[in-house]
Amino acid sequence: MNRLSSDLRALGRPLAALTALTALTALAAAAPQPAPASAPPALPLWELGVAGAAGSQPAYPGASQQVRRALVLPYAVYRGPLLRTDRGGLGLRALRTPRFELELGVAGSLGSSSSRIEARRGMPDLGTLIEAGPSLRWNLASSEAGGSWRLDLPLRGVFDLSDGLASRGLAFEPALRHERRSGAWRWSASAGAFVGDRRLGSTFYGVAPVYATAERPAYEAKSGLIAWRLGSTLGRRITPELSLFATARLDSVAGAANRASPLVKQTTGWSAGLGFAYTLRSSNEPAAD
Repeated sequence: MNRLSSDLRALGRPLAALTALTALTALAAAAPQPAPASAPPALPLWELGVAGAAGSQPAYPGASQQVRRALVLPYAVYRGPLLRTDRGGLGLRALRTPRFELELGVAGSLGSSSSRIEARRGMPDLGTLIEAGPSLRWNLASSEAGGSWRLDLPLRGVFDLSDGLASRGLAFEPALRHERRSGAWRWSASAGAFVGDRRLGSTFYGVAPVYATAERPAYEAKSGLIAWRLGSTLGRRITPELSLFATARLDSVAGAANRASPLVKQTTGWSAGLGFAYTLRSSNEPAAD
């Protein structure tokens, strides 16, 4: 193992905390803002606060066991003309027009121990993953009465923080999203697909011969569709500082490239979570938008 890999392994815990903070920053930024009937408010350039979330989700698409977590962490939101820490993670805005936005972004997801997942027992853990790459947003339609529609097209490299930032492949996650506001309420829905290359498919579904058992035969994963996804988020501004929100998502591996993997135990799985965001301080200067 080289020195850089060793150093990155030593940084595993704080980087995992950063990944969790990135996720909470995205949730906090997605919490509803006060919305007058006439026009949406001007958001502050930056916000500092505390965000928390608790939820349950499948260990991976097609898993039969859920992973439950609860986190409370500080968050920071910055809505500059180039640097952004809202709407999905950390990013650098490369292009913005009324119709299109192009960002170079970073997002993250926490891993799970294989010792807690019966189908993967004895196999390597699913590590804490960081995703980085470009994301194109196509604003399709927007009106005060009908809400907004957009198409998100993120293409990201996936890296494992638990293994010295080793590459885990490429992920493409196109999604059609609809969002509405009504007073202090905000609702959104999305439908999309999660597609990965062969290396990412192997991360979730591959079974090397050394890990094969009578109940879990060796399996060589393929590239292609990992899962279909339907999601929804509902949020409400309780006070100028406090927002509450709930999320739900349904995943399906029907027709997925690795549906035949012995690690796939069921076709559909659900995720759900509750959270809050409390703003401690914010700027008087409005955002760059």
